[in-house]
Amino acid sequence: MSIRQIISCKKDFLDLLLLADEQESMIDRYLERGEMFALYDKNILKTTCVVTDEGDGISELKSLATYPQYQRQGYGKRLVLFLFEHYRGRQHTMFVGTGDSPQTVPFYEDCGFTYSHRVKNFFTDNYDHPIFDEGRQLVDMVYFRKELTGNKLVTKPDTK
Repeated sequence: MSIRQIISCKKDFLDLLLLADEQESMIDRYLERGEMFALYDKNILKTTCVVTDEGDGISELKSLATYPQYQRQGYGKRLVLFLFEHYRGRQHTMFVGTGDSPQTVPFYEDCGFTYSHRVKNFFTDNYDHPIFDEGRQLVDMVYFRKELTGNKLVTKPDTK
């Protein structure tokens, strides 16, 4: 398994990014200013994400997505744990925003994020069409946070 930083041609990964953020114009707001990472297993792309620097020691995880056939196999969590180590010492806090979804909220909590705050009507105010997850319309953005200070994590993915 390897995790690679993607420096150029980030739009080549658009099909995967759109699984996490289904409106390309929203992805365009952060793709080029963010650092992009891709997780490969046996040289097969499984998961990608973008991390933006929000200033004052704060980063934000955006568009974490795993191809459906590889979901629930630990790839997303492995990438998130790598990011915690990668940004530790460079940033003090990582945020992630998501819809109030019965799949994504427990995933981020399992990765060590805790509830931070909610942005009312984010999806209805910022997307040009209704966004649904498991048949339920997403309205608010729910933010979670992870402090990146302190002891190193026990699990650190191989990045070779």
